Amino acid sequence: MPTYISILRGINVSGKNLIKMDSLKKLFLRINFENIQTYLQSGNVIFNTNQEDIKVLETSISNEIKTEFGYEVPVIVISIDELSDIISKNPFAKIMDNSFLHVTFLAYEPENFEIALLTEKLEADEALIQYRRTIFLYLPNGYGKTKLNNNFIENKLKITATTRNWKTTNEILKIAKEKSI
Repeated sequence: MPTYISILRGINVSGKNLIKMDSLKKLFLRINFENIQTYLQSGNVIFNTNQEDIKVLETSISNEIKTEFGYEVPVIVISIDELSDIISKNPFAKIMDNSFLHVTFLAYEPENFEIALLTEKLEADEALIQYRRTIFLYLPNGYGKTKLNNNFIENKLKITATTRNWKTTNEILKIAKEKSI
């Protein structure tokens, strides 16, 4: 049974859209997902299902959250293979301090991506590169201080986005691989 990772945007941030991970896990069980594991409190859920249509998975999860908790929560689902590919393609990972790396996951790959839309907000020493439906960020001043946050990226690209730091991104893949054995 394939393993997937769902990355929820905007839960448990600044006291808004509060969802306990136990409740989220129960919600995933009701959708008939199996081997469910959450990571941290920010909406990272690893699970197994025979459903292979990513958009169906995203819609099912988002609809259940709306029904159960009353929140509109964007959900991005990725496969192990996609996440593994993303991690292997990060050009900053081998040359930059990993504690300053982040990955912004996009709901879909933007057509006609114009990097200038995002580079206008780059601060000194920051860097970004788009790869498929992700944006790799190097933010030496920290994610909390950058102007390249989810809201800015979503507004410029007109695409739902959610960001995870490099450590979390790698840990999610590690957990997913352990589940797929």
